[in-house]
Amino acid sequence: MEQTQNAVEHRPVFIPRVNSDNLVKTDMVRFERHVGFASRQKKKSINDLHQVICKKYGFKQVLELSSKSGNKLSFLLSPLSLQLANEHDGRQYSVENAFQASSVFEYGGPYTDLLIAPPRQAKKDQRLITSGELISYNYFGIEWSVEPLTTFYDWLYVNALKQNPQLHEEIMQYQAFTDIEFNPKKSIHCAAYALAMFVALNKRELLDNIEDPTVFFNLYNEFKVSNTEQLLEEGWV
Repeated sequence: MEQTQNAVEHRPVFIPRVNSDNLVKTDMVRFERHVGFASRQKKKSINDLHQVICKKYGFKQVLELSSKSGNKLSFLLSPLSLQLANEHDGRQYSVENAFQASSVFEYGGPYTDLLIAPPRQAKKDQRLITSGELISYNYFGIEWSVEPLTTFYDWLYVNALKQNPQLHEEIMQYQAFTDIEFNPKKSIHCAAYALAMFVALNKRELLDNIEDPTVFFNLYNEFKVSNTEQLLEEGWV
């Protein structure tokens, strides 16, 4: 039987930085993807990706955030699972629900009913596609611009993680983060990037008052941004 050849692909790695002018360093990594949809093929691809990263940077601990990792911590850190407590109504919502329910479009939104929908269903709600161009975010009356592109999403994720201190000790052991399912040519927001940002902020002791949108937004002026948007602009992707 003829074997299917593996494919060479590129995926980003997100590296928390402490002594640097950016909080997160984003780099594109060339690796061998094992073709196929079976779980074992995905895990082989992740292993190859991480081997390249560890060899290039000398890292020993790299965390894959997608569900394909098989790591319990990855499940807990998924935006579909990680919960954010909302002071306005006292309830908790997943990062995914909070993000999708805050999106404001030309012809509709925010669709606040998505706060209580199953996270995967909220992510795929047709109104998010058919309501025209995304123009802003409104999270319980807090207005956010779409620029810089990932600021609002990162704020939700960082604050959700801050509220879950039982996860901090374990995640601080990792030196870099990946999500093999994230393709910067097709998507913008990435939890692995926001996770790396949290680690950097924690190491720099900059998590105080991070709940304040102004405090968080100022980080994008104080530090250089190194994310997949920048890589796209520079032609790396």
